[in-house]
Amino acid sequence: MLVLISSIVLTACGGANNKENAGSESAAGTNTEGNAAEAAGPVDIGFFAPQGKAPLEDNEYTKLVEEKFNVKIKWDVAPTDALVDRRQLLLASGDYPEVFLEGKFTTGDLMTYGKQGVLIPLNDLIDKYAPNLKAMMEKKPYMKEAMTAPDGNIYGIPRLNECYHCTHSQKYWMNKEWLDKLGLAVPTTTDELYNVLKAFKTKDPNGNGKADEIPLTGAPDKYVWNGNIDAFLMNSFIYNDNGKYLTVTDGKVDFAANKPEWKEGLAFMHKLYSEGLIDKAAFTQNDQAVGQLGQREGDEIVGSITTALVSYLVKAYEDKDERQKHWVIIPPLKGPNGVQLAGMSQGISEFPMAITNKASEAQQIAAIKIADFAYSEEGALLSEYGVKENVGWKKAESGELNITGQPAKFSFSNLPPADENVVPNNSWTLLGPKDLSKEFRDLFATAQDPLTGAGYEKRLADATAAYAPFAPKEIYPSGAYVKAEDTDTIAQLATSIKDYVTSNMAQFIIGDKDIEKDWDAYVKGFDGLNLPQYIQIYEAAIKK
Repeated sequence: MLVLISSIVLTACGGANNKENAGSESAAGTNTEGNAAEAAGPVDIGFFAPQGKAPLEDNEYTKLVEEKFNVKIKWDVAPTDALVDRRQLLLASGDYPEVFLEGKFTTGDLMTYGKQGVLIPLNDLIDKYAPNLKAMMEKKPYMKEAMTAPDGNIYGIPRLNECYHCTHSQKYWMNKEWLDKLGLAVPTTTDELYNVLKAFKTKDPNGNGKADEIPLTGAPDKYVWNGNIDAFLMNSFIYNDNGKYLTVTDGKVDFAANKPEWKEGLAFMHKLYSEGLIDKAAFTQNDQAVGQLGQREGDEIVGSITTALVSYLVKAYEDKDERQKHWVIIPPLKGPNGVQLAGMSQGISEFPMAITNKASEAQQIAAIKIADFAYSEEGALLSEYGVKENVGWKKAESGELNITGQPAKFSFSNLPPADENVVPNNSWTLLGPKDLSKEFRDLFATAQDPLTGAGYEKRLADATAAYAPFAPKEIYPSGAYVKAEDTDTIAQLATSIKDYVTSNMAQFIIGDKDIEKDWDAYVKGFDGLNLPQYIQIYEAAIKK
């Protein structure tokens, strides 16, 4: 009777008055409070997440998790495009939830809030209550390395997303129908590309007698994944990681966007733009505008596009769209000095889940178990594709093959059509940490014809295979931990330097700045942005 009474008191206090002290309780200690909470009833726990089209409290996977782990989740949601701003406001106010399920924490964020004690170390929780996650960390050493801060603590849990086509996502797609119409081969050099784009503009490849062709289009990266034209084209002159602008040679970190080769790349892109070969809207348009260009009724008007996914432009998921079959991948082009590189992403740089010092021991344990479940095959399947078999997924039939041509375990084929009048709310989809490793992805069947809608994933994988041979020998790892004392400084430097590079790039390409007259002033401008310190901080982060 005393134990029961104590458990009720502990549960009530843990959820309210004792929140400030709850974070100091060690998850490495006994599990008395966790067991008491289970005996008393569901553990109330606050989760921060993006706002979807349907309420998360009614989500079928939410209900499964609540029942399975004896919890009741209180959701604090924010619009997706304001998620980080809302997270920062909560943290600054001190009125933040027990768990950030989708907080978009960078390694710098984890170090900052971990050092402050806002985010708690998860090492002991993982060791005791997360066997699936622990096994994955052992199986994927790079994952464990990315999760472990320089102080030895783990403050965040990633979503392990081994998307094969994401590895080389700075891609370029071209209208093969137009190439064939004009008797042109797929370009392999920047000179050949210039000739192709010139022909697209002047030789009426869509055959309508109008000069309405757009040889090359794109969009800012914030709207279209790697849609900015330099993401692909600059790699024919110097390596462009499309973010930090860092290069690595024998472990030595350097900066690309102030080098003579960068200037050559800008001059080439200006030449294309000045001759009307690059869409003027490529520096401002969003994804909807790109889709309207590719899917407009009547004649095709786009000849090529820089983006990770050709589906921004055409309906690559739909068999009835014959136009999507016209598009082929263009492997990296050889530049005038023989440079031929593929942009590459490697490592884990973002962590959705973190547990704060507001969480009681029972809440900590519940949260880590929820994360761990999504690292099991069953949990990943239900979390990503829905809790009901034969609705969002089904067991593969005999003869169904995965992306590598091996027998599949699960399939999406011949499922009942979704009701267009009902907003799906049966899974968390890309929400929270989970196993989306290559091994998990390879469990699913895909059509073996890459030019069908069902074979789009294979199409992307085949396209990526064309880029792999051109990967640089060394790249800056996206998951490198900046030293805690440098996190605020690098956040400011990275923002100001990237803004400076991208704004000047647009001006040089468009011609608002003269590449010859204004280049030296552009390079000099980095002096005021503390570029040496920027390089030094990033280099220190990868020194062992």
